Amino acid sequence: MEAYRNPSISMRELREMTDTVNEYKLFTNFSKKVLDKPLEEINDRTSFNIAYEKVKKGKSIDSIVFHITKKRRADDNSYKLEDKTYKEAKAEKELSNQTLAGKALESRYTRLLLENFLLSPYEMTDTSLMAGLQKNVYPKYDELKTLRGLEGVKKHLSYVREKQEPYSKGNVAKYLKKAVDQYLPTVKLQDLDQPERASVRGKGASHE
Repeated sequence: MEAYRNPSISMRELREMTDTVNEYKLFTNFSKKVLDKPLEEINDRTSFNIAYEKVKKGKSIDSIVFHITKKRRADDNSYKLEDKTYKEAKAEKELSNQTLAGKALESRYTRLLLENFLLSPYEMTDTSLMAGLQKNVYPKYDELKTLRGLEGVKKHLSYVREKQEPYSKGNVAKYLKKAVDQYLPTVKLQDLDQPERASVRGKGASHE
C-alpha cells in the first residue's frame, strides 16, 4: 500500500518514458515541462492530489518519489456543491422551467388537454411537466394548427385520448410528443398529395 501511495521512479526511467532523454538537461526545465504542469492538471481535474520530491544521489537527482492522496469529499456528487458553474447552470434551468411552465398554464393547448382528460389539474402543478409541454409539445401543435387549423388540433387530441393506454399516463409530455410527431408527417404528406391530385384533375378538364 505504501508503494502504491508513494511510487518511486528513477530519472533514467522517467526520461525514457517521457521521451526526454536528450531534452531539458537542466532539472528545472524538466520539472517545469514534464512534471509540474501535468500534475497541476491532475490535481485540478481529478479526485487525487499528487506531489513529488527529489531524491538525490550525490549532487545529481537520482529519482522522483510521488505522493498520492485522495481528496476528501462528502460523496461522489459533492463536486456539484462546490462547483459554482454547476450551481449557476442549475439555477438557470430552474428559472427557465418556471418561465416555460408559466407560459404553458396560459396556453389554449393546456385547456384543450384538460378538456380531453389528457392532463389533470394535479399534473398542472408539476413545473417540469408543464415546461416539457411548452418546450417540446406545444410548438408541434402550432405546426399542426398552421396546417389544419385549431379544429385539426382538437381532432388530433380527441383521437389521442381514445387511443391512450394506461401506461402512457406516467409520462404525459413524452406520450403527447410521440403522438404528434407520428401524426405531423402524415398531414404533410396529405398536403403534398392534394396539389398533385388537383393538378391532374385540372389537366384532365382542360384536355376534355
